Amino acid sequence: MSNVTAPAYHAAEFLYANTDFTQLNWLELKWAQWYLWFGNPALATGVMSFLLHEIVYFGRCIPWIIIDAMPYFRKWKLQPGKVPSAQEQWECTRLVLFSHFTIELPQIWLFHPLAEYMGLATWQVPFPAWRTLLGQIALFFVFEDAFHYVAHQALHYGPLYKYIHKIHHKYSAPFGLAAEYAHPAEVLILGTGTIGGPLLYCYLTQNLHIFTVYLWVTLRLFQAYFPWSLQHIFPFWSGADHHDFHHMAFTNNFSTSFRYLDFIFGTDDKYRSHKEKLRKMKASTASKEEQAAIERKLNEETEKSGLLAEAAAEAKRPW
Repeated sequence: MSNVTAPAYHAAEFLYANTDFTQLNWLELKWAQWYLWFGNPALATGVMSFLLHEIVYFGRCIPWIIIDAMPYFRKWKLQPGKVPSAQEQWECTRLVLFSHFTIELPQIWLFHPLAEYMGLATWQVPFPAWRTLLGQIALFFVFEDAFHYVAHQALHYGPLYKYIHKIHHKYSAPFGLAAEYAHPAEVLILGTGTIGGPLLYCYLTQNLHIFTVYLWVTLRLFQAYFPWSLQHIFPFWSGADHHDFHHMAFTNNFSTSFRYLDFIFGTDDKYRSHKEKLRKMKASTASKEEQAAIERKLNEETEKSGLLAEAAAEAKRPW
């Protein structure tokens, strides 16, 4: 234990003069050592924030890229006939990396001084209690979902869709890498919902640790690529098929994490109709082959109507 804590005690006079390192858990101790190693809280936070985002974003995709390449698993895909090619995944990765370094890196780097000015804790240890962390993260999920619902619908309007959001709709069957496959302006707009909640909360309460923000961002990134729909456990959870249908139908399901706003404002009517048709089909006496053919036909009809809706949106003028 003494070998681990020695570096922290050695430089404690700089950041941790009043910290008892013997009371910290392993993660809190490593956290302190990271900041002491850099000696500059702004630099340490900026590097850690960007590395966290890149490692989580691309790391969560790797297992599913491998699974996508295996024909055996395609029977569980929402749209089994659509598998992204290696070329499509590389093109997607290039644009995502461009956005990460030109849009998200400055956003991430500026978040620290701005949030710290509003009272954000960064290098401080120990971390907040788990009950506090979970409550704050729950609020961030609700805020981001509501922000995304409104901003996402706005991006489906005429010129905003044609010149900004259309890039994200390149794939009618989205895959993990494409979660942030978007115009840089869209990354900036929708990213505001992710960091806006923590900034507003920090400003109002002066009680937020960046460790909580990291947990929130990690969960948000996994939520954007979580392959299962949890609505049978959490009825208001959106899930993979909820967003997948949005890319087919174009006009429905604008939320990210929850589905209650789409339900309240009627922007899931086509989705619910589609699911009801599938339910009746599966309850029928049709064979598995017949059911698969019916489902393919329903998906094709939905995608055709989505293309028409997309063309109508692009044709709209701002005046």
